[in-house]
Amino acid sequence: MAFRLKLVPDNTKIDFFKAARLTFGGSLLVLTISILLPFFTGLNFGIDFRGGTTIRTESTAPVDVGAYRQALAPLNLGDVSIAQVFDPTFDENQHVAQIRIQAQGDEEAITPEVIEKIEGALTAIDPEMTFPSVESVGPKVSGELIKSAVIAVLAATAAICVYVWLRFEWQFAVGALVALIHDVMITVGIFALFQIKFDLTIIAALLTILGYSINDTVVVFDRLRENLMKYKTMPLRDVMNLTVNETLSRTLMTSGTTLLALISLLIFGGDVIRGFVFAITFGVLIGTYSSIYVAKNIVLMLGVKRDWSKPTDEGGPKGEQLYTAK
Repeated sequence: MAFRLKLVPDNTKIDFFKAARLTFGGSLLVLTISILLPFFTGLNFGIDFRGGTTIRTESTAPVDVGAYRQALAPLNLGDVSIAQVFDPTFDENQHVAQIRIQAQGDEEAITPEVIEKIEGALTAIDPEMTFPSVESVGPKVSGELIKSAVIAVLAATAAICVYVWLRFEWQFAVGALVALIHDVMITVGIFALFQIKFDLTIIAALLTILGYSINDTVVVFDRLRENLMKYKTMPLRDVMNLTVNETLSRTLMTSGTTLLALISLLIFGGDVIRGFVFAITFGVLIGTYSSIYVAKNIVLMLGVKRDWSKPTDEGGPKGEQLYTAK
């Protein structure tokens, strides 16, 4: 007999609306706090958004990130990001690293004197190290990056909502929109609350969260549409509970396997990608929650079509019969 792993029993009958005031109301409260929090505490912007200087190093000795960071610590440079650069075109003994240092005060770039101190500290631990390039990101460029990042997130959200609207109905699109705003803003709120570094990699994580969240939401919506046509007389709330119970095993399995990989990266991936992985890990958790407790609550309040086959009594187009949550 083949072994089958089951995260949930067959034919579950969980009432996901039983504690709607706690789940949905709590989500709205946390969402409101998350939207306001960055205005009070601010975000801990990284070099990408605050400006700074990037120094490229090259050596025949392997890159030791810990030793580099320890050598630069006495200089009190603030936010320093060190990452090894990999390229298949590099020689076997060619080891390249990229060091990013935040802007110092109101300066457009780090002064030559500070750069000289940085190079001296690094050559003290590796005399063969060279510095092929030094580049600076000024406040103007960092401001443009912030603008582009916001536009990217808004454009992705709008495109996803249009897709849901065209595939389903406008009520579903509104539910998806609220769920996406819920996921992104609560993730941003967590970064503001704990002052975790917020840079371009986090924007990439937010876009990934949008894709993951809508994927799970669309699966639930697709099954919901099938059940609405199958159970035409069943109350909408019951149809929604049935739908989520039917897709619960798939939802938990997908989220669980994704989290296994993400938690491994979170623990063993190192400091360079930890913020990115943390954002996606939290996004998977909150995205799974929102597809069950947020998106469908919005659809329940707005009401949806119950029968796509019959015209309305007034002779209108097919499918205009609605069922509301009254």
